[in-house]
Amino acid sequence: MATSLPIVETPAALTGDGLGCHSGAAQLEAAARAAGKSEALDRYAQDYPKGPHDQPQSMCPAFGSLRVGLRMRRTATILSGSACCVYGLTFTSHFYGARRTVGYVPFNSETLVTGQLFEDIRDAVHQLADPALYDTIVITNLCVPTASGVPLQLLPPEINGVRIIGIDVPGFGVPTHAEAKDVLAGAMLKYARTEAEQGPVQAPRGGRAQRPTVTLLGEMFPADPVGIGMMLEPLGLAAGPVVPTREWRELYAALDCSVAAAIHPFYTASIREFEAAGRPVVGSAPVGLDGTAAWLEAIGRAANVADGKVDAAKARILPAIQGALAKQPIRGRITMSGYEGSELLVARLLVESGADVRYVGTACPRTRWSDADRQWLEAKGVHVQFRASLEHDLAAMHEFSPDLAIGTTPVVQAAKERTIPALYFTNLISARPLMGPAGAGSLAQVVNAALGNKARFERMKDFFAGVGEGHAAGVWEDVPQDHPEFREHYKRHLAKLARQRKAEEMV
Repeated sequence: MATSLPIVETPAALTGDGLGCHSGAAQLEAAARAAGKSEALDRYAQDYPKGPHDQPQSMCPAFGSLRVGLRMRRTATILSGSACCVYGLTFTSHFYGARRTVGYVPFNSETLVTGQLFEDIRDAVHQLADPALYDTIVITNLCVPTASGVPLQLLPPEINGVRIIGIDVPGFGVPTHAEAKDVLAGAMLKYARTEAEQGPVQAPRGGRAQRPTVTLLGEMFPADPVGIGMMLEPLGLAAGPVVPTREWRELYAALDCSVAAAIHPFYTASIREFEAAGRPVVGSAPVGLDGTAAWLEAIGRAANVADGKVDAAKARILPAIQGALAKQPIRGRITMSGYEGSELLVARLLVESGADVRYVGTACPRTRWSDADRQWLEAKGVHVQFRASLEHDLAAMHEFSPDLAIGTTPVVQAAKERTIPALYFTNLISARPLMGPAGAGSLAQVVNAALGNKARFERMKDFFAGVGEGHAAGVWEDVPQDHPEFREHYKRHLAKLARQRKAEEMV
């Protein structure tokens, strides 16, 4: 019989307007730990160590885990969080092409702190758990339910044969949306590994692979797994599923591999599940000439492939890559940054294409699976910045004065204001093949076209010269006069208010 959770005192971080949306990360984390979420937060702190900035400078991290669930067949997704957060995440998911409903369990102050919210979530999950429609239901706590300690771990692991997976993805605990993908992928792999250890599980749609497989860890351009499969064929291996997967049964096939390839090296929770299953994990990726050679050698060693086969595979693949690189060289100084996790791989490809890459920044953390890429780039004179902030990226652009800046939206905007050609990493760079011969020439066309736009930007700046910028931007009869003393006055006033609030909190 269902029982109510006890009424608890409302955490200070969850009182007032927005049920905690405006509280700082420190206050929310303190409330979450007081509410029993220390174990999850400690795990996140270990898996996803933060960098110089406390808050993510990309989109809400929960978008990453939400996107993983929405891409899977027969998977229902429910969010538990403030209405404004759920609205934003739902809007963003549909903007990026989701065609499935996002479930939402609403709450107010009373249901949040009395435990009624958990019961509402449990009721919603029971109503949704139809095995004819779903294999899995994913329920995600956002910041406020995590901070209040909503215990999703108390949900039953399965209802009517439908798996129930509850995760916490707070902005104050998971730094980026890229790592939030790993939160859900790791939770699913753990569940699937437990099922496989208990007995027979469902085979993939196409049946088990006839050759030993290499599971590919990290989202990538759809053509890349195909290209990797062609490179693995001479080794007697096949490309396995890509994690995050598109279907639950693919998780079993992913775990049933000979080697797991950490193409994106920050999937710490997922790597932990492969290691628990006794599978070796190899970092880096078959990118460029050096990267492909080193990766094939590492895969061969991990899968106990004879050296002769590895040499034959390299002899077959490397000349094609070398030819593709030589055919479309890139000439120019480049700085680049992003938050997808493939930034170091792209930088390697640019360097081998002839580009003078001075800086690569990634919002993701340094791990031992990224060491090979980092060491290779640093040996080429590239500054590698993990957990890069916007300030890091802008400072690099000012320091190196590149011919092209590749980065996030604000970096692109800042570059174009300085008449520096720029490309948005997520839409224009990461959405292209990177692996093998296909990847070797994929960046050259768009990068060289952008490098050729310098004169165009200078003509535009000359054309718009004199229309004003900053406080005087726009068309005016009388140009507005700047009053920096006003800004200083209100800056001092806000600092005084902040000190007062801090003193009140300490009373």
